[in-house]
Amino acid sequence: MELLEPVDDELLMAQVSPIMSPLVWDLAHIGWFEELWLVRRDGEQSLEGFDDLYDAFRHERAERSSLPILQPAEARAYLEAVRRKALRVLEDEPRDAYVYRLVVQHELQHQETMLQTLQLSGVPYPAPQRDDLGPAPEPEDVLVPAGPFTLGTNDRSWAYDNERPAHVVDLPAFRLERFPVTNERFTEFVANGGYRDRRFWSDDGWAWLGAERVEAPLYWERGPEGWLRRRFGQLEPLPPAEPVQHISFFEAEAVAAWAGKRLPTEAEWEKAAQGVERGDVWEWTSSTFEGYPGFEAFPYPEYSEVFFGDEHRVLRGGSWATDPLVARVTFRNWDLPQRRQIFSGVRLASDA
Repeated sequence: MELLEPVDDELLMAQVSPIMSPLVWDLAHIGWFEELWLVRRDGEQSLEGFDDLYDAFRHERAERSSLPILQPAEARAYLEAVRRKALRVLEDEPRDAYVYRLVVQHELQHQETMLQTLQLSGVPYPAPQRDDLGPAPEPEDVLVPAGPFTLGTNDRSWAYDNERPAHVVDLPAFRLERFPVTNERFTEFVANGGYRDRRFWSDDGWAWLGAERVEAPLYWERGPEGWLRRRFGQLEPLPPAEPVQHISFFEAEAVAAWAGKRLPTEAEWEKAAQGVERGDVWEWTSSTFEGYPGFEAFPYPEYSEVFFGDEHRVLRGGSWATDPLVARVTFRNWDLPQRRQIFSGVRLASDA
Protein backbone atom coordinates (compact mmCIF):
# COMPACT_ATOMS: atom_id res chain seq x y z
CA MET A 1 0.00 0.00 0.00
CA GLU A 2 2.88 2.36 0.75
CA LEU A 3 4.47 1.51 -2.58
CA LEU A 4 1.38 2.65 -4.50
CA GLU A 5 0.39 5.56 -2.25
CA PRO A 6 2.10 8.18 -4.49
CA VAL A 7 0.46 6.77 -7.65
CA ASP A 8 -2.71 8.36 -9.06
CA ASP A 9 -5.65 6.34 -10.33
CA GLU A 10 -4.87 7.03 -13.98
CA LEU A 11 -1.46 5.37 -13.71
CA LEU A 12 -2.87 2.55 -11.57
CA MET A 13 -5.29 1.67 -14.38
CA ALA A 14 -2.85 2.22 -17.25
CA GLN A 15 -1.49 -0.53 -19.49
CA VAL A 16 2.06 0.84 -19.32
CA SER A 17 3.48 -1.96 -21.47
CA PRO A 18 2.05 -5.10 -23.12
CA ILE A 19 4.48 -7.19 -21.05
CA MET A 20 3.25 -5.78 -17.72
CA SER A 21 -0.09 -5.83 -15.93
CA PRO A 22 -1.85 -2.64 -14.85
CA LEU A 23 -0.74 -1.83 -11.31
CA VAL A 24 -4.30 -2.13 -10.02
CA TRP A 25 -4.47 -5.67 -11.42
CA ASP A 26 -1.34 -6.59 -9.46
CA LEU A 27 -2.86 -5.07 -6.34
CA ALA A 28 -6.08 -7.06 -6.54
CA HIS A 29 -4.20 -10.19 -7.67
CA ILE A 30 -2.21 -10.08 -4.41
CA GLY A 31 -5.51 -10.12 -2.53
CA TRP A 32 -6.93 -12.90 -4.69
CA PHE A 33 -3.84 -15.08 -4.17
CA GLU A 34 -4.03 -14.55 -0.40
CA GLU A 35 -7.73 -15.36 -0.44
CA LEU A 36 -7.14 -18.49 -2.53
CA TRP A 37 -4.40 -19.96 -0.32
CA LEU A 38 -5.39 -18.74 3.15
CA VAL A 39 -8.96 -17.55 3.45
CA ARG A 40 -10.64 -20.03 1.16
CA ARG A 41 -8.87 -22.87 2.91
CA ASP A 42 -10.82 -21.83 6.00
CA GLY A 43 -14.18 -22.36 4.34
CA GLU A 44 -14.62 -18.93 2.74
CA GLN A 45 -15.92 -18.65 -0.82
CA SER A 46 -14.37 -16.64 -3.66
CA LEU A 47 -16.07 -13.49 -4.83
CA GLU A 48 -17.87 -14.22 -8.09
CA GLY A 49 -15.73 -13.86 -11.19
CA PHE A 50 -12.44 -13.21 -9.43
CA ASP A 51 -10.98 -16.61 -10.27
CA ASP A 52 -11.17 -15.70 -13.94
CA LEU A 53 -10.01 -12.09 -13.58
CA TYR A 54 -7.03 -12.60 -11.31
CA ASP A 55 -5.66 -16.03 -12.15
CA ALA A 56 -2.40 -15.12 -13.89
CA PHE A 57 -2.71 -18.02 -16.33
CA ARG A 58 -6.15 -17.17 -17.71
CA HIS A 59 -5.35 -13.87 -19.41
CA GLU A 60 -2.19 -12.46 -20.96
CA ARG A 61 -0.81 -9.31 -19.36
CA ALA A 62 -1.53 -7.26 -22.48
CA GLU A 63 -5.28 -7.88 -22.24
CA ARG A 64 -5.80 -7.37 -18.51
CA SER A 65 -6.61 -3.67 -18.79
CA SER A 66 -9.56 -4.55 -21.05
CA LEU A 67 -11.08 -6.89 -18.46
CA PRO A 68 -13.70 -5.74 -15.92
CA ILE A 69 -11.07 -5.52 -13.18
CA LEU A 70 -11.61 -3.69 -9.92
CA GLN A 71 -11.12 0.06 -9.83
CA PRO A 72 -8.41 1.36 -7.46
CA ALA A 73 -10.73 2.09 -4.53
CA GLU A 74 -12.47 -1.26 -5.00
CA ALA A 75 -9.15 -3.11 -5.20
CA ARG A 76 -7.93 -1.52 -1.96
CA ALA A 77 -11.19 -2.39 -0.22
CA TYR A 78 -10.99 -5.98 -1.49
CA LEU A 79 -7.40 -6.33 -0.31
CA GLU A 80 -8.30 -4.93 3.10
CA ALA A 81 -11.25 -7.32 3.45
CA VAL A 82 -9.11 -10.32 2.49
CA ARG A 83 -6.35 -9.27 4.88
CA ARG A 84 -8.79 -9.03 7.80
CA LYS A 85 -10.03 -12.55 7.11
CA ALA A 86 -6.48 -13.85 6.65
CA LEU A 87 -5.41 -12.41 10.00
CA ARG A 88 -8.30 -14.22 11.67
CA VAL A 89 -7.07 -17.46 10.09
CA LEU A 90 -3.57 -16.74 11.36
CA GLU A 91 -4.85 -16.46 14.91
CA ASP A 92 -5.11 -20.25 14.85
CA GLU A 93 -2.13 -22.56 14.73
CA PRO A 94 -1.03 -22.84 11.07
CA ARG A 95 -1.93 -26.20 9.60
CA ASP A 96 0.50 -25.83 6.72
CA ALA A 97 3.17 -23.25 7.42
CA TYR A 98 4.52 -23.38 3.87
CA VAL A 99 1.32 -21.87 2.49
CA TYR A 100 1.72 -18.79 4.67
CA ARG A 101 5.30 -18.33 3.52
CA LEU A 102 4.16 -18.84 -0.09
CA VAL A 103 1.69 -15.96 0.24
CA VAL A 104 4.31 -13.68 1.82
CA GLN A 105 6.86 -14.37 -0.92
CA HIS A 106 4.25 -13.93 -3.64
CA GLU A 107 3.42 -10.45 -2.38
CA LEU A 108 7.09 -9.50 -2.09
CA GLN A 109 7.77 -10.62 -5.66
CA HIS A 110 4.84 -8.58 -6.96
CA GLN A 111 6.22 -5.51 -5.22
CA GLU A 112 9.34 -5.82 -7.37
CA THR A 113 7.16 -6.33 -10.46
CA MET A 114 5.25 -3.16 -9.58
CA LEU A 115 8.52 -1.24 -9.36
CA GLN A 116 9.39 -2.50 -12.84
CA THR A 117 6.06 -1.15 -14.11
CA LEU A 118 6.59 2.19 -12.38
CA GLN A 119 10.04 2.47 -13.98
CA LEU A 120 8.63 1.58 -17.40
CA SER A 121 5.92 4.23 -17.09
CA GLY A 122 8.37 7.13 -17.15
CA VAL A 123 6.10 8.97 -14.71
CA PRO A 124 7.90 10.72 -11.82
CA TYR A 125 7.91 8.51 -8.74
CA PRO A 126 9.86 8.87 -5.46
CA ALA A 127 12.96 6.92 -6.40
CA PRO A 128 14.45 4.64 -3.74
CA GLN A 129 17.57 6.17 -2.23
CA ARG A 130 20.85 4.90 -3.65
CA ASP A 131 24.34 4.97 -2.19
CA ASP A 132 27.20 6.99 -3.62
CA LEU A 133 29.61 4.17 -4.40
CA GLY A 134 32.55 6.34 -5.45
CA PRO A 135 34.82 5.18 -8.28
CA ALA A 136 34.00 1.98 -10.14
CA PRO A 137 35.99 -1.08 -8.98
CA GLU A 138 38.47 -2.68 -11.34
CA PRO A 139 37.53 -6.14 -12.67
CA GLU A 140 38.88 -8.83 -10.35
CA ASP A 141 38.62 -12.59 -10.75
CA VAL A 142 38.10 -15.12 -7.99
CA LEU A 143 39.24 -18.70 -8.57
CA VAL A 144 36.65 -21.30 -7.62
CA PRO A 145 38.37 -24.69 -7.24
CA ALA A 146 37.17 -27.83 -8.96
CA GLY A 147 35.09 -30.31 -7.03
CA PRO A 148 31.59 -31.34 -6.02
CA PHE A 149 29.07 -29.16 -4.21
CA THR A 150 25.38 -29.38 -3.37
CA LEU A 151 23.16 -27.46 -5.80
CA GLY A 152 19.69 -26.53 -4.60
CA THR A 153 18.03 -27.33 -1.31
CA ASN A 154 15.65 -29.74 0.42
CA ASP A 155 14.14 -26.96 2.50
CA ARG A 156 10.35 -27.06 2.49
CA SER A 157 9.71 -24.05 4.70
CA TRP A 158 10.56 -21.28 2.17
CA ALA A 159 12.06 -22.77 -0.99
CA TYR A 160 10.02 -23.08 -4.17
CA ASP A 161 9.68 -26.39 -5.99
CA ASN A 162 12.25 -25.42 -8.64
CA GLU A 163 14.93 -25.04 -5.94
CA ARG A 164 14.49 -28.68 -4.93
CA PRO A 165 15.76 -31.32 -4.53
CA ALA A 166 19.34 -30.75 -3.42
CA HIS A 167 21.76 -32.75 -5.53
CA VAL A 168 25.51 -33.00 -5.91
CA VAL A 169 27.13 -31.39 -8.96
CA ASP A 170 30.82 -31.81 -9.78
CA LEU A 171 32.28 -28.75 -11.52
CA PRO A 172 35.69 -28.08 -13.02
CA ALA A 173 37.61 -25.08 -11.72
CA PHE A 174 36.47 -21.68 -13.04
CA ARG A 175 36.89 -18.00 -12.41
CA LEU A 176 34.12 -15.57 -11.54
CA GLU A 177 34.43 -11.81 -11.26
CA ARG A 178 34.09 -10.39 -7.78
CA PHE A 179 31.76 -7.59 -8.94
CA PRO A 180 28.97 -7.38 -11.52
CA VAL A 181 29.76 -5.41 -14.67
CA THR A 182 29.50 -1.70 -13.80
CA ASN A 183 27.99 1.16 -15.76
CA GLU A 184 31.48 2.49 -16.40
CA ARG A 185 32.65 -0.78 -17.90
CA PHE A 186 29.52 -1.11 -19.99
CA THR A 187 30.03 2.39 -21.42
CA GLU A 188 33.43 1.15 -22.64
CA PHE A 189 31.66 -1.73 -24.40
CA VAL A 190 29.30 0.78 -26.05
CA ALA A 191 32.14 3.19 -26.97
CA ASN A 192 34.13 0.32 -28.49
CA GLY A 193 31.29 -0.37 -30.89
CA GLY A 194 29.96 -3.35 -28.96
CA TYR A 195 26.44 -2.96 -30.31
CA ARG A 196 27.74 -2.92 -33.91
CA ASP A 197 30.31 -5.70 -33.79
CA ARG A 198 28.85 -8.99 -34.99
CA ARG A 199 31.64 -10.99 -33.31
CA PHE A 200 30.20 -10.44 -29.84
CA TRP A 201 26.66 -11.57 -30.55
CA SER A 202 25.00 -14.95 -30.85
CA ASP A 203 22.79 -15.56 -33.89
CA ASP A 204 19.66 -14.99 -31.81
CA GLY A 205 21.18 -11.95 -30.15
CA TRP A 206 22.19 -10.38 -33.48
CA ALA A 207 18.69 -10.96 -34.86
CA TRP A 208 17.18 -9.35 -31.75
CA LEU A 209 19.56 -6.41 -32.03
CA GLY A 210 18.62 -5.82 -35.66
CA ALA A 211 14.92 -6.05 -34.98
CA GLU A 212 14.91 -3.82 -31.89
CA ARG A 213 17.66 -1.39 -33.01
CA VAL A 214 19.08 -1.28 -29.50
CA GLU A 215 22.13 0.92 -28.93
CA ALA A 216 22.44 0.95 -25.13
CA PRO A 217 20.79 -0.50 -22.01
CA LEU A 218 17.16 0.38 -21.47
CA TYR A 219 16.62 3.90 -20.04
CA TRP A 220 20.07 5.17 -21.13
CA GLU A 221 20.19 8.46 -23.03
CA ARG A 222 23.11 10.37 -24.51
CA GLY A 223 23.78 13.71 -22.86
CA PRO A 224 26.12 16.55 -23.84
CA GLU A 225 28.69 15.39 -21.28
CA GLY A 226 28.13 11.66 -21.26
CA TRP A 227 25.48 9.05 -20.67
CA LEU A 228 22.37 9.76 -18.62
CA ARG A 229 19.70 7.39 -17.37
CA ARG A 230 16.02 7.85 -16.70
CA ARG A 231 15.19 6.47 -13.27
CA PHE A 232 11.57 6.60 -12.14
CA GLY A 233 10.84 9.53 -14.40
CA GLN A 234 13.92 11.55 -13.48
CA LEU A 235 16.90 12.05 -15.80
CA GLU A 236 20.23 11.79 -13.95
CA PRO A 237 23.92 11.23 -14.68
CA LEU A 238 24.84 7.57 -15.00
CA PRO A 239 26.54 6.42 -11.75
CA PRO A 240 29.79 4.80 -12.93
CA ALA A 241 30.25 2.37 -10.02
CA GLU A 242 26.73 0.92 -9.99
CA PRO A 243 26.13 -2.43 -11.67
CA VAL A 244 24.69 -1.98 -15.13
CA GLN A 245 21.01 -2.89 -15.12
CA HIS A 246 18.11 -3.32 -17.53
CA ILE A 247 20.12 -5.38 -20.00
CA SER A 248 18.85 -8.44 -21.82
CA PHE A 249 20.44 -11.87 -21.83
CA PHE A 250 21.69 -11.09 -25.34
CA GLU A 251 23.44 -7.92 -24.13
CA ALA A 252 24.90 -9.84 -21.19
CA GLU A 253 26.31 -12.44 -23.61
CA ALA A 254 27.75 -9.73 -25.85
CA VAL A 255 29.54 -7.77 -23.12
CA ALA A 256 30.99 -11.04 -21.84
CA ALA A 257 32.34 -11.89 -25.31
CA TRP A 258 33.74 -8.36 -25.65
CA ALA A 259 35.60 -8.86 -22.35
CA GLY A 260 36.95 -12.23 -23.53
CA LYS A 261 34.81 -14.07 -21.00
CA ARG A 262 31.46 -15.83 -20.76
CA LEU A 263 28.34 -16.04 -18.64
CA PRO A 264 28.45 -18.41 -15.66
CA THR A 265 26.17 -21.39 -15.49
CA GLU A 266 23.71 -21.23 -12.64
CA ALA A 267 25.55 -24.09 -10.92
CA GLU A 268 28.79 -22.10 -11.09
CA TRP A 269 27.00 -19.03 -9.79
CA GLU A 270 25.50 -20.86 -6.82
CA LYS A 271 28.75 -22.59 -5.90
CA ALA A 272 30.64 -19.28 -5.96
CA ALA A 273 27.92 -17.48 -3.98
CA GLN A 274 28.00 -19.78 -0.96
CA GLY A 275 28.36 -17.62 2.14
CA VAL A 276 29.18 -14.34 0.35
CA GLU A 277 27.27 -11.11 -0.26
CA ARG A 278 25.58 -10.68 -3.61
CA GLY A 279 25.24 -7.74 -5.96
CA ASP A 280 22.43 -5.28 -6.50
CA VAL A 281 21.06 -6.67 -9.75
CA TRP A 282 19.71 -9.96 -10.98
CA GLU A 283 22.50 -11.68 -12.88
CA TRP A 284 21.93 -13.53 -16.15
CA THR A 285 23.40 -17.02 -16.40
CA SER A 286 23.88 -19.20 -19.46
CA SER A 287 21.49 -21.85 -18.11
CA THR A 288 18.05 -22.57 -19.46
CA PHE A 289 15.27 -23.03 -16.92
CA GLU A 290 14.82 -26.75 -16.23
CA GLY A 291 13.72 -28.86 -13.30
CA TYR A 292 16.40 -30.44 -11.16
CA PRO A 293 16.74 -34.26 -11.20
CA GLY A 294 13.85 -35.61 -9.15
CA PHE A 295 11.79 -32.42 -9.48
CA GLU A 296 8.22 -32.56 -8.17
CA ALA A 297 5.74 -29.74 -8.79
CA PHE A 298 4.48 -28.18 -5.54
CA PRO A 299 2.07 -26.76 -4.56
CA TYR A 300 0.86 -26.14 -8.12
CA PRO A 301 2.44 -26.95 -11.53
CA GLU A 302 1.95 -23.45 -12.93
CA TYR A 303 4.56 -21.83 -10.71
CA SER A 304 7.58 -23.47 -12.36
CA GLU A 305 6.91 -26.49 -14.52
CA VAL A 306 5.05 -24.74 -17.35
CA PHE A 307 8.12 -22.54 -17.95
CA PHE A 308 10.66 -25.36 -18.23
CA GLY A 309 12.49 -25.66 -21.53
CA ASP A 310 15.00 -23.76 -23.61
CA GLU A 311 12.89 -20.61 -24.01
CA HIS A 312 13.70 -19.00 -20.65
CA ARG A 313 17.09 -18.19 -19.12
CA VAL A 314 17.91 -18.31 -15.42
CA LEU A 315 18.90 -15.23 -13.42
CA ARG A 316 20.47 -15.51 -10.00
CA GLY A 317 21.05 -13.36 -6.93
CA GLY A 318 18.58 -10.54 -6.45
CA SER A 319 18.29 -6.84 -7.13
CA TRP A 320 18.06 -3.75 -4.94
CA ALA A 321 14.27 -4.18 -5.28
CA THR A 322 14.28 -7.81 -4.08
CA ASP A 323 13.35 -8.56 -0.49
CA PRO A 324 16.00 -10.58 1.42
CA LEU A 325 13.44 -13.34 2.01
CA VAL A 326 13.46 -13.96 -1.73
CA ALA A 327 17.15 -13.23 -2.44
CA ARG A 328 18.44 -16.51 -1.03
CA VAL A 329 21.35 -18.27 -2.64
CA THR A 330 19.21 -21.11 -4.05
CA PHE A 331 16.45 -18.88 -5.50
CA ARG A 332 16.01 -19.20 -9.26
CA ASN A 333 14.57 -16.33 -11.27
CA TRP A 334 13.87 -16.73 -14.98
CA ASP A 335 12.76 -14.67 -17.95
CA LEU A 336 12.83 -14.52 -21.72
CA PRO A 337 16.27 -13.59 -23.11
CA GLN A 338 14.99 -10.37 -24.72
CA ARG A 339 13.49 -8.95 -21.51
CA ARG A 340 15.03 -5.73 -20.15
CA GLN A 341 12.38 -4.34 -17.80
CA ILE A 342 13.77 -6.46 -14.96
CA PHE A 343 16.55 -5.08 -12.78
CA SER A 344 19.04 -7.31 -14.54
CA GLY A 345 22.80 -7.15 -14.98
CA VAL A 346 25.65 -9.62 -15.37
CA ARG A 347 28.73 -11.04 -13.67
CA LEU A 348 31.37 -12.53 -15.95
CA ALA A 349 33.01 -15.95 -15.74
CA SER A 350 35.86 -17.73 -17.48
CA ASP A 351 37.48 -21.16 -17.53
CA ALA A 352 40.35 -21.64 -15.10
